[in-house]
Amino acid sequence: MPIHSKTLSGLDSLYSIVQMPSGIPVATVAINGAKNAAILASQIIGTSNVEVQNKIANYKASLKDGVMKKDAKLQEVGYENY
Repeated sequence: MPIHSKTLSGLDSLYSIVQMPSGIPVATVAINGAKNAAILASQIIGTSNVEVQNKIANYKASLKDGVMKKDAKLQEVGYENY
């Protein structure tokens, strides 16, 4: 996971990950994206662990519900008043 740094605001961390040579596969997330890194790791683990797979599916469903509620409020009050 790229970490925000003082010198390049995390770009140095990002570059060091995405510039890995052939044969060293990596997955990366946003700078300081620990939550997304945890979700990605859980999804990978979930491919062989049904309990983890169900928990991450439920978590992602709760994220969707939260977005849908925010959208409903936005549609109701308008973006100027949100």
